[in-house]
Amino acid sequence: MTVHQISVFAENKPGQLARLTGILSRAKVNIRATTIATTATFGVINLIVDDPQKAIKAIKKDGMMVTTKEVIAVIIEDKPGGLDKLTQMLFKENINVNNAYGFVLDSWKTAVFVVEVDDIAKAQRLIEKAGFKTLDDDALSAVEPFHYVKY
Repeated sequence: MTVHQISVFAENKPGQLARLTGILSRAKVNIRATTIATTATFGVINLIVDDPQKAIKAIKKDGMMVTTKEVIAVIIEDKPGGLDKLTQMLFKENINVNNAYGFVLDSWKTAVFVVEVDDIAKAQRLIEKAGFKTLDDDALSAVEPFHYVKY
């Protein structure tokens, strides 16, 4: 299973991230995970959201440049060595990780590590063969991180 990562290209200046989060807020799209990489003049904001198609439509309508890419959302144990088990397997199988980020679903129990790789079919097959579970867009949208936290 794979999920769709949205990548938004924006000028590296104050207000661009607020513009994007405002677009997604008005469209009622929930951000599940994000990373930002910048150079001196431009940046890329990668997002995992609960409704990728709605997000893309809203972002394009507002005039921002957006693309989508399939990535693998791997469920790992949220404990020391949980991520290492996955990365050691990827290394052993010569899978290069181009981009990655993660978030905790249930503290000290479950986390999600999102990986972007060149050969997604091979990586997905090896990840699942190694016993890891992966999420698709619907499953990722349905998760409720931090449900244990009492705010």
